[in-house]
Amino acid sequence: MSTQELLQTRKDLLTIGDLSREEILQILDTAKPFKDLFTRSVKKVPTLRGKTVLNLFYEPSTRTRTSFEIAAKRLSADVTNFAVSTSSVVKGESILDTIDTLQAMQVDYMIVRHSVSGVPEYIARHTHAAVVNAGDGHHAHPTQAMLDAFTFREVYSEMTGKRIVVAGDILHSRVARSVFEVMHILGVEVATFGPATLVPETIPSYVKILRSFDEVLEFDPHVLYLLRLQLERQKANFFPSMREYHKLYGVTTERFKILRERGTWIMHPGPVNRGVELVDDVMTYSRTLINQQVENGIATRMAILYHLTPEEQKRLPLPEEIRA
Repeated sequence: MSTQELLQTRKDLLTIGDLSREEILQILDTAKPFKDLFTRSVKKVPTLRGKTVLNLFYEPSTRTRTSFEIAAKRLSADVTNFAVSTSSVVKGESILDTIDTLQAMQVDYMIVRHSVSGVPEYIARHTHAAVVNAGDGHHAHPTQAMLDAFTFREVYSEMTGKRIVVAGDILHSRVARSVFEVMHILGVEVATFGPATLVPETIPSYVKILRSFDEVLEFDPHVLYLLRLQLERQKANFFPSMREYHKLYGVTTERFKILRERGTWIMHPGPVNRGVELVDDVMTYSRTLINQQVENGIATRMAILYHLTPEEQKRLPLPEEIRA
């Protein structure tokens, strides 16, 4: 089976590990012409016309949910946002009963976010709809990692041998786990930097652990990827204070000067905690890619939806005008 055929028959995207290197590259290649659409007066294509995309978010989200909604609409799909707080879930309805109800409504795609790891996979096993994991517990966030890889690739078309440091709250970050994996698959050298209390023992062996900013400079990353401190997930005090964290692990004014002189690119999945992960000046730095990541999230998620196929359904071909 060719890569193109394999992609056309994939039903779900639950983790980066589900994808081969060839599949990852093909999705990234497909995202490029979708992004090119954004400069046109008409930004829609009919690829998913007549299909229904459901955003099933059991956790709050602004960026990811909105990104999927825009991506689906630009593919001409109908989009429904499932409001858990006003649904039968609050009355005790089980996830399986909710899925059975939505299945009866002939939903084609389900974008699932849940605080418990493994829920998107569970849902995928019980529905004919294509399921995309939009973040589950501390486990995975594959579409964030894919858009980050697309952004990295826009800066460095050849990623093999490049270096990235993922800094911050690794312990509670599903983003970190997925970013580690996709970057490693694409040949990027991966390191991490943060408090020892926030770097888990289960970190992959291919990830180099850096204990000081001097070690970060010695590693000389092409990209510094900053993570938000997920205080809402932390059940203990992992560092003395936010001020202390910024002083030891954040991009301070002094560190930013060094990074700027070196031409280091800065990434962050958002939302940003100014004064904690970074100082304000980083946000206006010419090599800060945060807004580019947001834009690329739409194009990458369009490519992911395009490549997934619900069971017993066919999708329209990629429009001629944006075929590579």
